[in-house]
Amino acid sequence: MNQHCHPMCMCLEGGRLGFKLVDHKDPLQVEDEQQWPRWLYGYSFTRAPGPKSKAPELQTVERRNWLIHLHYVRKEFDHCKQLIREQLEETRGMCEYANYVQGLILRQEGKIQESFELFQLCNILNPSSIENIKQMARALFLLGRHKLAVEAYLQAEDKLNKPDWELHHNLGVCYMHLKEYEDAREHLMFALEVNKHHQTFAMLARLYLLDNDIPSAINTYRAAIEYFPENGDLHTALGLLYMQTGKHQQAFEHLGTTLTFDANNTRAILAAGSMMQSHQDFDVALAKYRVAAQSIPESPPLWNNIAMCFFGKKKYVAAISCLKRANYLAPFDWKILYNLGLVHLTMQQYTSAFHFLSAAVNLRPTKGHIFMLLAIALTYLDDEENARQAYEQAISLEVRDPSVCLNYAIFLYNHDDKEGAVRMINEFEVRMVKFRQSTGADLDTEVIENGAKLASLLGVDGSAFCKKTSRTRLDAQDETAPQEKVSTTQDTLQPMGESLHHSPPPAPETPDELDPPEEATGRDTAVLVPRTHNPELHKPPTFVSEGDDSHGEHLASAHLQFQEEEPHVSNQGDAGEENSVNHKQNSDESFE
Repeated sequence: MNQHCHPMCMCLEGGRLGFKLVDHKDPLQVEDEQQWPRWLYGYSFTRAPGPKSKAPELQTVERRNWLIHLHYVRKEFDHCKQLIREQLEETRGMCEYANYVQGLILRQEGKIQESFELFQLCNILNPSSIENIKQMARALFLLGRHKLAVEAYLQAEDKLNKPDWELHHNLGVCYMHLKEYEDAREHLMFALEVNKHHQTFAMLARLYLLDNDIPSAINTYRAAIEYFPENGDLHTALGLLYMQTGKHQQAFEHLGTTLTFDANNTRAILAAGSMMQSHQDFDVALAKYRVAAQSIPESPPLWNNIAMCFFGKKKYVAAISCLKRANYLAPFDWKILYNLGLVHLTMQQYTSAFHFLSAAVNLRPTKGHIFMLLAIALTYLDDEENARQAYEQAISLEVRDPSVCLNYAIFLYNHDDKEGAVRMINEFEVRMVKFRQSTGADLDTEVIENGAKLASLLGVDGSAFCKKTSRTRLDAQDETAPQEKVSTTQDTLQPMGESLHHSPPPAPETPDELDPPEEATGRDTAVLVPRTHNPELHKPPTFVSEGDDSHGEHLASAHLQFQEEEPHVSNQGDAGEENSVNHKQNSDESFE
């Protein structure tokens, strides 16, 4: 060290600051440390050579959030979960966003309870976040705890600064599950005021259908189409409702619009095929079903309808083969079992018919037409007592169909119970008159002729059995449809949703909780199937049948879907309607 240097030079030259003096001056006698800065004014400093220093790294909690978000939106869930795991290890589980995304991933994997717990943790970490509360409410909804979900949504609503359509939409869905339809309608209407969204329109229409208000549902779909003219689901749902109310021209227009925007829309294809099938144009219907089979080859209703087309073409073996496939795919669908019993009855395989009809009765004991076909099978199996009981049950359950009374009258006449036969033929006449008055149409000619023949054999006045009009029951208005100035056919098939998301069911008899298959059976209209041969009453009984439960049906897209989702049931998809198809058979009995 230079002897002229001040002792401070040693500190500056060798200190950690890395500076040294480049111009030395005479040493100053500095006795007080407060005088050092004045002494240093005459010197200049340069940085000593050495490694460059860098800023320290700050371990922030959110430093990987952008990367987690990037992998999540790309659906790279495995790599996303690895990053979340590392982030939570570094932050000891205190990173809100990592827990939030992990909850979303677990919900998509079906682990609803685990995702709910993570959203609870996010709510603890950030109690002011509305999104955390909404995700908790959504998890509660998926767990079926609708009341708690409503409470969570209301708590989130209290913290909102402006209305949120999604929150009110979900509140309406929760209230609909709770069967509180007024509150559900109020929130759905408010959601539409905030934002016109097609899901809210569809849910409001579904709510009207659950309340058995078909005109309001139609008006809702029409309003929705004004805002979303290219939405195929809305056009399809409206077309199906028009089919149910008998407005086939308008239904065809909306279904055609759907196929214009989406030529592979299976719901619209199935509905169009059902319209062809209802008018006995089976070849065109099969062509439609062939297109749909490429997209949904494992659809039980599709194979059910294909089978009924073969049945209409009198290809009974092919019909049974298709129905067996449909039954394999949906073993608990009572309509498929009903149709299997019908085809086996037509082929005079009475034991097999009894087997399938018994299964259908166990699944749906409230349908009178099933008991009627069961009674016919029991008649040919020489079980008179059980056949009589089945007829009595059919009469009590089906109060509008004239054919049930006619079949029972034939049965009683052939078993020498003329008094009971007279009583049933009078009931047949009463129901036929009501049918004419309510629909403005007439029954099929052969049914009326059979009734007149039986009345003459029993000595009953048969003047009421003469044909009143050229219109048949195919042009009659459905008794359960709203009484509008339209002609309604009862041989239409209403497609129903197979996929939770969103297809409106027809008006249910007793609306089950967002269960599209159960809501699909809104009508029990009478269908008479003409026969090629008139029955001879002195021979074993020949029966006629009327009812819409024998026809094929379609289930097209679900569920009712809530915004989550269906689903219903869908619900889908997440509702179906039976397709009435008239058939002429060569055997000496006809069924539906």
